[in-house]
Amino acid sequence: METMTLAKALNAGLRKAMVDSDRVLMMGEDIGRLGGVFRVTEGLQAEFGERRVLDTPLAESGIVGTAIGLAMTGFRPVVEIQFDGFVFPAFDQITTQLAKLTNRHEGAISLPVVIRIPYGGHIGAIEHHQESPEAYFAHTPGLRVVSPSTPNDAYWMIQDAITSTDPVIFLEPKSKYWQKGEVDLSGRALPLHASRVVRRGTDVTLVGHGAMVTTLLQAAALAEAEGTSCEVIDLRSLSPIDYGPILDSVRSTGRVVVAQEAPQSTSVGSEIAATIAERAFYSLEAPVLRVSGFDAPFPPAKLEGSYLPDADRVLEAVDRALAY
Repeated sequence: METMTLAKALNAGLRKAMVDSDRVLMMGEDIGRLGGVFRVTEGLQAEFGERRVLDTPLAESGIVGTAIGLAMTGFRPVVEIQFDGFVFPAFDQITTQLAKLTNRHEGAISLPVVIRIPYGGHIGAIEHHQESPEAYFAHTPGLRVVSPSTPNDAYWMIQDAITSTDPVIFLEPKSKYWQKGEVDLSGRALPLHASRVVRRGTDVTLVGHGAMVTTLLQAAALAEAEGTSCEVIDLRSLSPIDYGPILDSVRSTGRVVVAQEAPQSTSVGSEIAATIAERAFYSLEAPVLRVSGFDAPFPPAKLEGSYLPDADRVLEAVDRALAY
């Protein structure tokens, strides 16, 4: 075991992937000499050279398009999008090319491209620097979408994403880059697309991903002090979603709250709520409740505390679920 921040765990995972295969290379704005805005790629260019850690122009569509071409010739490119709001200039390349080329060629080619995107709020950033765009990509067939919530998951999931033969959207909760945790360097705990029970409970199931997992754990601790036992599930993967642990938990507790930073309408949380209602209807003692950001553009930094779900909003939903 080694204690490190989530950012350092990603750095270590990227380094391990580059050591394991000389076909792995990094591309992005300021990722080389600077080491990235969040220093996730710090030191990698000095270690592996400018031909494997490339500082690119400010042109997200060109970066992703180049990565697609490299993947078609046998490389495994890892692209960094500097901030979540900057991914949209590359949206066409991601959704109409990267996601579809393998199917278009009837499986004859694979596109092992990883697109790293810092996402979410809690850092007081300006417009275009705090978004939760996961639903766009989870909705797109051909893309795998994952998000670690701990340094240990970050270390192993980035390596698994790089070895995947399918394109992976790798969402990094930017507010957790500095969160420390133990990393088990000896072996993987879970497959890339497995969800995980992070806290056992008997009364209400809480489901979330990324930075929201920490909020759910805070809410569960507060609920326990009031005599309510909450089970917390970390999704880890948003496409595909591993429903096994979720449905097992719901069948036990009979109540569930799904939480996310993203807006509620037509979201990942909406899909989870619908699937639970479809596959575990007769186990439910209350409607599936959702806690989310509001259906409005992400606000200025001084208002993000009102926009983003916190433990109090989760507890309010828990109380509503228990009232049925």
